[in-house]
Amino acid sequence: MKAVRYHSYGDSEVLVYEDADRPVAGAGQVVVRVAGTAFNPVDAAIRAGFLQQVFPVAFPHVPNFDVAGVVTEIGEGVSDWSAGDAVVAFLPMTTPGAAAEYAAAPAEALAAAPHTVELADAAALPSSGLTAWQSLFEHAGLKPGQSVLINGAGGAVGGYAVQLAKQADAIVTATASARSHDRIRSYGADQIVDYTAAPVLQAVAGQRFDVVLNLVRTSPEETTQLVGLVADGGAFVSTTTPGPEDAGRGVRTARVYVRSNAAQLAELVARVDAGYLKIEVAERLPLAELAAVHDQAAAGRLSGKTVLTPA
Repeated sequence: MKAVRYHSYGDSEVLVYEDADRPVAGAGQVVVRVAGTAFNPVDAAIRAGFLQQVFPVAFPHVPNFDVAGVVTEIGEGVSDWSAGDAVVAFLPMTTPGAAAEYAAAPAEALAAAPHTVELADAAALPSSGLTAWQSLFEHAGLKPGQSVLINGAGGAVGGYAVQLAKQADAIVTATASARSHDRIRSYGADQIVDYTAAPVLQAVAGQRFDVVLNLVRTSPEETTQLVGLVADGGAFVSTTTPGPEDAGRGVRTARVYVRSNAAQLAELVARVDAGYLKIEVAERLPLAELAAVHDQAAAGRLSGKTVLTPA
């Protein structure tokens, strides 16, 4: 089969589109014929070696942990899935990933793929959707009627977070550049702040929020200022720069490390099929162009979620 692999840590030049052995389903696994896999910035950080203490990989390594495809092989002990099932999954970050024609996946990570979108596009859902869900409901404990500031709503996680927060009957303020305003507005955001026109702190001066969800890398000073926007007894949740352990005023702080959860992923899929949750894909490219996607991400030129498809 064809796959993108890297044989050492480094810049995008280490990514090679080459022949590789097709995976075999081990105990508790299935093999998936990949329809699509989504690029995630964490893939680039792992490739560069920045996260090798947290996510060590064996070389040669196949990147990409978001996958959508069709089951072709069942391993020993797997009874819930059959060949021909369309599935999505958030794969373990340290095992061979989905930047290939076939990928092995733990059966416990699988959810049935949504049937209302193209199968390849469903690869844009797992890790980003789970990050939004876990941030809002597990870490922040968002409740109906509460106010939430989503800093970085224009990205994939932010888009899902806006939609999920509105479905939870929260009052949503979202920060995004002008190019994302129409999309974020269509998700139901109550207020949109253009951070390119004025600093977020200035734009929301005088407001306090029950929950602040930070999806943008911020300096310690900016993080402290964002924590200051949280109402007494509220929550500051970040996927990037962590807040202080003791923020005072009864404010809870949490750093999000997303994990695979098939039941939550199945709930997200159900919302997609019910028309409540939109999967947005900015670009679809051949898998062979993955190195170029890494370069575009490093240059800040990706306009949204990019899905790659095998030939």
